[in-house]
Amino acid sequence: MKLGFGCRGQAFGPGQYAMTIAARYEEGVFKPLEEVTIKEGTIVEVRLPSFADSLKAKSPSVRDFVFYGMWRDRDDIGDSVEYVNGLRRDIRG
Repeated sequence: MKLGFGCRGQAFGPGQYAMTIAARYEEGVFKPLEEVTIKEGTIVEVRLPSFADSLKAKSPSVRDFVFYGMWRDRDDIGDSVEYVNGLRRDIRG
């Protein structure tokens, strides 16, 4: 089974395979955005996340970003919030 960009798959057992396929809904048909090779006539189940589900999804913490802590060794910054407020005051005059 070929999985293209935008497709994620997971094998569950012999003959069982689950995929996530990016698709666009046009004219009553879900059209994959990438080539997906499955047997013609295969019955699939389409699940659309609800708006409520997307609200439940946890936003990433700022600590998860690569830039977090990049200035921790600087002695001239101290309290980062106060440092930024000082920069803003200097710009405004």
